Amino acid sequence: MATKVYIVYYSMYGHVERLAQEIKKGADSVEGVEATLWQVPETLPEQVLQKMSAPPKSEVPVIEPAQLAAADGLVFGFPTRFGMMAAQFKAFLDATGGLWRSQSLAGKPAGIFFSTGSQGGGQETTALTAITQLTHHGMIFVPIGYTFGGGMFEMEQVKGGSPYGAGTYAGDGTRMPTKLELEQAFHQGKYIAGISKKLKTGA
Repeated sequence: MATKVYIVYYSMYGHVERLAQEIKKGADSVEGVEATLWQVPETLPEQVLQKMSAPPKSEVPVIEPAQLAAADGLVFGFPTRFGMMAAQFKAFLDATGGLWRSQSLAGKPAGIFFSTGSQGGGQETTALTAITQLTHHGMIFVPIGYTFGGGMFEMEQVKGGSPYGAGTYAGDGTRMPTKLELEQAFHQGKYIAGISKKLKTGA
């Protein structure tokens, strides 16, 4: 039976979604792993999203909290709001109380990826504050550390991401993930998929 990795994200302008797509490719590159993209529910009214010039949502299915229990590994992605995850994703996690009571997510490996508007915009504080959610569920946080190799030490170009997970800088909204940022996202997907498979199969 395939190891199921769920990439669950919230993306308002497409930056996080682009990273999620690449993470899925990385996870799918591991033999015996089946990766699936999911969006969390939007909490803002359509008229507010229009005023914020947010593009229409993609056709990626929206996940319900109970569906998380079917995954063998999880990767959570979100933009930053004042150094923490966006409220839409927090609202989704706030609805996982039933899973917490049943301990359905305990022992599952989970990674984090993110997008911020600037270099000082919370790439690491977003990850650090998100870890509390994993901790209360008893999940196993899987950072990428420095397994991405030389890409982690890039100094000639602006690069999002950190040992905590893949990331990108949106700037004024027009900057999309670079080739290097996408390569890091692919690596994260492959890395966590491999760990999820080992934990499930022992191989």
